[in-house]
Amino acid sequence: MLAMFMGAIEATIVSTAMPAIVGDLGGFAHYSWVFSAYLLMNSVTVLIYGKLSDLFGRKPILTFGITIFLIGSILCGMAESMQMLIIFRLIQGIGAGAVMPVATTIVGDIYSKEERAKIQGYLSSVWGISAIMGPAIGGLLVEFVSWRFVFWVNIPLGVLAILGVWLFLHENVEKKKHSIDYVGAVLLTLSISTFMFLLVEGGVQFSWLSAKALVLLAVSFAAFFLFVLQEQRAVEPMMPFSIWKEKSIFIANMTSLSTGVMLIGISSFLPAFVQGVMERSPIVAGFTLTAMSIGWPIASTISGRLLLNIGYRKTCIAGGLALIAGSLMFATLTPEAGPLWAAAGSFLIGIGMGLTSTAFIVSIQSTVSWQQRGIATAANMFMRNLGNTIGAALLGGILNSRIKAYFDANPVQGGSDVSVDSVNLLLNEKERAAMAESVRAVLQEGLTGALHAVYIVVLVFALASMLLIACLPKNEKN
Repeated sequence: MLAMFMGAIEATIVSTAMPAIVGDLGGFAHYSWVFSAYLLMNSVTVLIYGKLSDLFGRKPILTFGITIFLIGSILCGMAESMQMLIIFRLIQGIGAGAVMPVATTIVGDIYSKEERAKIQGYLSSVWGISAIMGPAIGGLLVEFVSWRFVFWVNIPLGVLAILGVWLFLHENVEKKKHSIDYVGAVLLTLSISTFMFLLVEGGVQFSWLSAKALVLLAVSFAAFFLFVLQEQRAVEPMMPFSIWKEKSIFIANMTSLSTGVMLIGISSFLPAFVQGVMERSPIVAGFTLTAMSIGWPIASTISGRLLLNIGYRKTCIAGGLALIAGSLMFATLTPEAGPLWAAAGSFLIGIGMGLTSTAFIVSIQSTVSWQQRGIATAANMFMRNLGNTIGAALLGGILNSRIKAYFDANPVQGGSDVSVDSVNLLLNEKERAAMAESVRAVLQEGLTGALHAVYIVVLVFALASMLLIACLPKNEKN
């Protein structure tokens, strides 16, 4: 739980510190890459660490991951430019890839099937606590000490986590010479990293149909094709595709991809609606998102009990219905509805995520043997990461194109020029107040319509998740 808290708090605590970091280091143009670099390496390495933990045991791999994460954290706090910070965030992400899947896998190892359902709920609560504490701790450190301590606060947590693992975790790993699939690891890294880079930068730094985008796509698909061929002949493959043939695992992973898209759609764009359209403060916008972080751990704890009482499939169906209900609230969100409506929708999405994600992890870990538990757990987490990245690109593209189309169709009276970037002015209270009424009306109407389009797509993914869950085996009682 210490290790997971360290990884979970990183996302929220850095977001709070970013304005201070940019003010100190400059380089606003590279703002998004501070997050993208971390996400990229985390996503690329998660499957590799999952497999290595199956080969060499959880303890050494988790220790290695935490150590790299801490080295990256120390370096991030010492960064003197935005470029240096991005490189150090890459290092931090390489370590973070081990923390979540291996910590979750350890729970699968040391608890029985019945106990596992309850304990996974405790682990999920770490996310809720970090979501609430992260912004508060980040804000205090930035205001009273320095933004650099936002990264250094991880050091005592990481050291304690390593000590705890080495003192109390006893595992019997079969001592034998392993055939490490280096070629598979390189091909997997190349395929995922080029695909992730394309999704993060496509439509921003270069056009989706540019030569650069097409080359990246071709390299990604070619590397993945070669990876599949390599895995079929490797003695100990990096990704044993046999686990994907298990129907419940395949559905769990595809649903995680779908919910990953939903998650990024809510968390990325809800503050823009609350601040820009409803004209509420950043604190109120934060409250609407925090509601999701409260619903998630509550549902995760309940999910553990439901799994034992009504089974895996019915628990997932309950989660799927909550996701649809929350998405419907967002699809019908209006400026007049107020932040409480947005918070209620956010809370329902959290309930749905908590019920489904806990059920998926418990079921996957019960389906496979110890030798495949690490990679099976990591594969599910990777699919949600991939959903996040696809969602950021897909929904961001929809938002920008709908805003641009609205502005083209509804020019501002008086000839004032507005663009997609003009929407930023709505998020600043002073600039919004100084704006001409006609300009503000067009900007808000354009943003409202674009965000509704985003939330309708989120609803489509919620319905897709429900369809997938409905295909789960009816006798599934894992």
